[in-house]
Amino acid sequence: MKAKLTGTSSILIVKDVTISAEYYRDKLGFNIVELQNKPNGFAMVKRNEFILMFVNAPPEKITPNWKIVDKTSNVYFWVDDAETLYKEFIDNGADIDYSLYNTPYGMKEFGISDPDEYDISFGEILK
Repeated sequence: MKAKLTGTSSILIVKDVTISAEYYRDKLGFNIVELQNKPNGFAMVKRNEFILMFVNAPPEKITPNWKIVDKTSNVYFWVDDAETLYKEFIDNGADIDYSLYNTPYGMKEFGISDPDEYDISFGEILK
């Protein structure tokens, strides 16, 4: 019998874990589960059953994926209601990177830009 994977988490390298954690809490509705700003800086945020982790690094070490490969997110979340989530994020003042639209590959999708310029995308499978 093979072992079962039970979860996953992306780790984003950021300038300031406190700023990132608070942005994800205040603008995107995540809860801060852990925040250690000193000495190395580490944070975890959670929404529903999904966790993102942050670690501090010098700004010159941070390179969002879209700066390497155009239109490539750092994190992609599948959601059950993209339109409602999009409206929530707008109401919360999130920085919308690209507006809600129907993709040619069968998703209703949008993206936000976080304080480190990471593109975080959210998509609902169109039926």
